Order: sequence, then C-alpha cells, then structure tokens
Amino acid sequence: MLKGFQKKYLRGLAHDVKPVVTLGQRGITETLLLSVNDALNTHELIKIKFNDFKEKAQKEEIMAVICQKTGGEMAGMIGHVAILYRRHPDPEKRKISLPEK
Repeated sequence: MLKGFQKKYLRGLAHDVKPVVTLGQRGITETLLLSVNDALNTHELIKIKFNDFKEKAQKEEIMAVICQKTGGEMAGMIGHVAILYRRHPDPEKRKISLPEK
C-alpha cells in the first residue's frame, strides 16, 4: 500500500511521462488489461488517459477495477489522466526506488 509521500514522489516522477494506455468508450476489456499489464512490466509507472469518461466517480471505479486486476496502485489522477504504479517483481529490473520516509 502506497503512503501519501510515496504517491507524491511518484506523481513527481510521472510529470514528464506521456500516457501509454488510452481508455476509450469500450471501457475495461481484456486487451486493455493486457496493455496495462505489459506497460507496468516495462515501465513500473504509467499514465492512463481517459477519452470517453468524464465523471470523476466513473474514472475512480474504472481505476479500482484496473488496480484490482493488474495488481497496480493508483498514485493519483490529474484531470483525465490516472497515474498507476506497480513495483517490478524482479529486483534486477526495478527502475524506481520508493522513499521510505
């Protein structure tokens, strides 16, 4: 579980990152979940752009499902872009080291 200061750190890292997954009108599909999984394996920290969902509650529900299915954690949502983080299981391939305090 990410702590507040860790989420803030991740949001800072994500500032210059471009969204790698776009969520369209179909919502959550198997293909979308595969894309998110692949992107998390590659980058650890990704952005997901919402094209067709404008309601904050809708976006939060969708992100809760994506987090549950991929094992990722949401570091934040800015406008129509969500920031998702999942630590790489292989210590050799980890790119991000979270601050402890």
